[in-house]
Amino acid sequence: MRNTITGKLSTAAAGGVLLALALTGCSGGSTAGSDAESSPSGSAGSGSGEMQEIVVGVLSIAPSSAMQYGIDEGIFEKHGLDIELQPGTGGAAMLPAVSTGDIQFAVGNPLSVMVAKDKGLDMKIVSGYSNSLAEGNDINGVVTRADSGITSFGDLEGKTTTVNAINTQGDLTIMEAAALDGADPEKIKFNELPFPDMEAQLEMGNTDAIWLPEPFLSRALANPDYALVGYPNQEAIPGMPTMVTFTSGRYADENPDTVKAFKEAVAETLTQAQANVDDVRATLPAFMGMDAAVAEKLNMEEFDGELRSDQLDDMGALMLKYEFVAKEPDVDAMTVQ
Repeated sequence: MRNTITGKLSTAAAGGVLLALALTGCSGGSTAGSDAESSPSGSAGSGSGEMQEIVVGVLSIAPSSAMQYGIDEGIFEKHGLDIELQPGTGGAAMLPAVSTGDIQFAVGNPLSVMVAKDKGLDMKIVSGYSNSLAEGNDINGVVTRADSGITSFGDLEGKTTTVNAINTQGDLTIMEAAALDGADPEKIKFNELPFPDMEAQLEMGNTDAIWLPEPFLSRALANPDYALVGYPNQEAIPGMPTMVTFTSGRYADENPDTVKAFKEAVAETLTQAQANVDDVRATLPAFMGMDAAVAEKLNMEEFDGELRSDQLDDMGALMLKYEFVAKEPDVDAMTVQ
């Protein structure tokens, strides 16, 4: 079993997150709750002229802005969907809200969806959404102090690495990257901490390395006291999906037309977003309060509504290898066809 630390840096038990209904706030569209739930089933895209009101859970991170971009560009409206975005604190926290029908869809990391399925929640992946970069400067990485002596993933053996949540993409890819570098991944100690708090703990020596996505990664690397260890996604699964869209199996069965319309709208949104990344960046100051100068230079993930099933199969194999799940996920079976 894995060696984890839940001391002063730990903020929550990973399993407990699945039970938390942590969605807060809203932006654009209709009011959450009864309006969405009382909308006629399967009416979207039917040609009736009626708009289907749905609530979509998103994370307050840069790639989620593509959804706002799609709303602003009228893409969802064209597909008969009146979208409300409801920001949440974490991908796992959105799963129970999707399962109970409090929200109809969500955008989150596929690993959490596969873990939820393994634990008995009836989740369905609807589409792809965003992917890490197979080469070049990736959108997340591991950072250490420049004087730490840590220069490779193998050097993390016996050290403490901080991630935002245990049993997610961060520690999974770091362990595999360390194993490929000849280290014993079971001897890496992991702590949990929110991304905005990680640099301070690294500076104080309370952790040896931190796993950061953008924009936190670029900010940290701008400090000459810090150094990049590497990009774990590129070591473990190059081009790995970072987010997908998902719904519950029950909602997919009862609302096939709406799910189809949502899938098509997301695909169109992401194709246009990838072709106009600067326009997506322009939504960031309003979408998540990001400084305009930072947003303009932000390294973005690759947007694509096509699901990368092969990479997800590889992720599932790693999840079984490192005991994130009891059995290897069947990606095809849990994907809306």
